[in-house]
Amino acid sequence: MHTISLSPELLQSLEKLIKQAQYALPAVPEPPDFSAPALVWQQQQLHAVHSPTTIHLDDLIGIDRQKKLIRQNTQQFLANLPANNVLLTGARGTGKSSLVRALLTDFAEEGLRVIEVARDDLVDLPKIRQLIQGRSEKFIVYCDDLSFGAEDHSYRALKSALDGSMQSGGDNLLIYATSNRRHLLPEFTHENDHAATAQEIHPQEAVEEKVSLSDRFGLWLSFYAMDQATYLEIVADGLRKAKLPWTDLARTEALRWAGTRGQRSGRSAAQFVRHWVGMQCLQARQQGD
Repeated sequence: MHTISLSPELLQSLEKLIKQAQYALPAVPEPPDFSAPALVWQQQQLHAVHSPTTIHLDDLIGIDRQKKLIRQNTQQFLANLPANNVLLTGARGTGKSSLVRALLTDFAEEGLRVIEVARDDLVDLPKIRQLIQGRSEKFIVYCDDLSFGAEDHSYRALKSALDGSMQSGGDNLLIYATSNRRHLLPEFTHENDHAATAQEIHPQEAVEEKVSLSDRFGLWLSFYAMDQATYLEIVADGLRKAKLPWTDLARTEALRWAGTRGQRSGRSAAQFVRHWVGMQCLQARQQGD
């Protein structure tokens, strides 16, 4: 038997080639951990989120109608009854995203799972369907702040997933999306001007194409800017839960906070509560020192 001796330089070269080949090979995806209540779709994989933000439906103030409808739709879904995809639209900071997160908190023990998917990754919905096919849990694919530009045609993947594909309509998956825009796509005044036919022979068809995306969501929930009373109620509730008194000074500062931000919303109320609680606790600590 003949032995082949390799020089140290050649051995180093071979080791480098092996390492380069390992880097070039695609990583073997780990199986999803469906024991986690929430998952995030990133880099073609479902990544578990074991400790998502805890918000209860009862914590949300001023959106009782929206809570009732989305709770009912989700309960139908969990009971293996017909249910709709949901589009939540309206003013910023009014509780659209918090409402979806609250559903997860209240219904995770009943088998609800939420998969957060970025808008640009919606084309991967068929892959996600394959991963959850046959599972007993119920999955909401959640897309936050969904909207598309005038020249962005990736919305067609979502249209297909919602209604137009033979693979859509699975028994264990619904799509809940939030947006500041009712029809998700920009609309222009010239599209309603039937005289502007220089570039579009049938302009109304362009309008129908854009509206057809939001039409594929069976349940629309609209959110509106809050009045002052609702805003103050949210602030007072937040201070009560933090065991701080609701004083005239806190009320005055809460209104000033909203004024500087140019809006009254659940988000600005929560931000003020964090500011006020932190400031009061810090002052108490400094006085104790």
